[in-house]
Amino acid sequence: MKKDAIHNLFKYAAVAGNVLFVLWMLRNGIDEGFKGTIYQFVSYIGLTLLLTLNTVLLLQKDKNSG
Repeated sequence: MKKDAIHNLFKYAAVAGNVLFVLWMLRNGIDEGFKGTIYQFVSYIGLTLLLTLNTVLLLQKDKNSG
């Protein structure tokens, strides 16, 4: 495999992992009825925002390069 192909493989694996993790957290929140402490809410929202930002930046970089 070429270096670019390996880079793309890791990039899309990271994006897929981010999306799956956010969906898993959302599913767990739905199952629990979104009950929790303020610290749990803040950490959930923060982690979701970071994973979403990471995904957007990874995909944005590809658009800017091409």
